[in-house]
Amino acid sequence: MLEYSYLDLYLPRGTSREAARQLLTEHAEHGHWELDRLRLYPDGRRYVRLRRKILRVASTL
Repeated sequence: MLEYSYLDLYLPRGTSREAARQLLTEHAEHGHWELDRLRLYPDGRRYVRLRRKILRVASTL
């Protein structure tokens, strides 16, 4: 079964769509994160949950 690690981001209501896109793109390209959940609140705040796989390496001895 796959295991994931999660990163929760809270973006304030003044954050533009372009700035949010740039932030998420940087996390995806350099940290290998993928979008798990995005919630946009009525007041403009954004809650973003990113996830990435945890790779377990078995010993070869």
